[in-house]
Amino acid sequence: MWPYFPDLLARPVPRYTSYPPATQFTDKVNAGAQAEALNSVVSGTPISLYAHIPYCQSICWYCGCNTGAAGRTQRLHAYLEALEAEMAMVAKMLGGRGKLQRIAFGGGSPNAIEPVAFVRLVDRLVTTFGGNNPDISIEIDPRAFSLEWAMTLAIAQVNRVSFGVQSFEPEIQAAIGRIQPVEMIETCMASLRARGIHSINFDLMYGLPHQTNESLLGTLDHVARLRPSRIALFGYAHLPHIFPRQKRIDAAALPGIEARFEQAAIGFERLVSEGYVPIGFDHFALPDDSLAIAAAEGKVRRNFQGFTDDQSDVLIGFGASAISQFPDRIIQNEKNPGAYREIVGAHRLAGSRGLLRDADDQIRAARIEHLLCSGHADASCLLAEPASMASLHQLEERRLVVRDGSFIKLTEAGRPYARVVAALFDSSLPELGTGSLAA
Repeated sequence: MWPYFPDLLARPVPRYTSYPPATQFTDKVNAGAQAEALNSVVSGTPISLYAHIPYCQSICWYCGCNTGAAGRTQRLHAYLEALEAEMAMVAKMLGGRGKLQRIAFGGGSPNAIEPVAFVRLVDRLVTTFGGNNPDISIEIDPRAFSLEWAMTLAIAQVNRVSFGVQSFEPEIQAAIGRIQPVEMIETCMASLRARGIHSINFDLMYGLPHQTNESLLGTLDHVARLRPSRIALFGYAHLPHIFPRQKRIDAAALPGIEARFEQAAIGFERLVSEGYVPIGFDHFALPDDSLAIAAAEGKVRRNFQGFTDDQSDVLIGFGASAISQFPDRIIQNEKNPGAYREIVGAHRLAGSRGLLRDADDQIRAARIEHLLCSGHADASCLLAEPASMASLHQLEERRLVVRDGSFIKLTEAGRPYARVVAALFDSSLPELGTGSLAA
């Protein structure tokens, strides 16, 4: 379905969950900038909250998240105490000026903690930040799920649950250190649906060890039967030099770049044929899901959680490595859980690195986001840049984009190359970047 251009696929470009990307973070932008941003929030500003639980009951070999084994109960308790202390500090600085819209729990595995501890966190967030029935979502490890957790999520009024599935094929599960039979996922979903939680997401992967077109389609057969509300189909990134746990994966068993591309195309075609609406380049949603509705209305956004229908411009992160995003800055908390606890224990904000976004950055961010989410963007700035125009012309020749006056639009063939096209607006990539957009 899609044309195969290996030179474009091999080009290193960010995933653009933010702009400038996280590779530009510096420790010169830290807790001081975080405090300035919190103190500058205007009354009535819609805000979303994210709480990071950097622990799992068992560690999967493929994982690139900031997480570690849950281990000692006392360590979890100490972390949760620090998390609540950080929430209290931030809430005091906001002074009730934010209007809470959403709460998301990620990790790691938020269900690595006790259900009662989760209920306490939800209560603290809603009470402290004055939420009025906010949308609440959580990422769940099916292997640590239970009937008690299903009841807990219903009591806490959680709206959406995301399951890390990756693949239903036993050979692949063994190769990535994540054994979870399809019956386990079926039981989890049935427990949630019986308690009124119907918005369920699956995270899937292609490019996994021993994965073939046939095994991917086998997984998608189960997906079609189970009918989750949303699906994210990610390509596995093998980076053992950054994530040592990935050394346990047999690199020789990984599909090559062309096979990965074919798997992405097969996954796209199958999910669309099952009635899922494609969102961006790797998300899918049923037509009645809020993400698909947002796509139809041109309201899809992109942040560190991927493609979303969250319209808040202020996202406040809690916990080790959590990221807070404001219009003019992005700040990440201290990554190490132990160091994070010490910082918060000293009654200090945990922001340790980040970046400031000037007017030019914000314009670029908006155009990149619009291109990735809606498939088109104002490219008038590129028309005055010879190098960018040369790159744009090459993409036009390959029929990946079309131009309509000052706007560029991704073609269907250009969908898997969306990030390459977005890189035209990226000044941090000299070979593709442009001059000042504010000029």
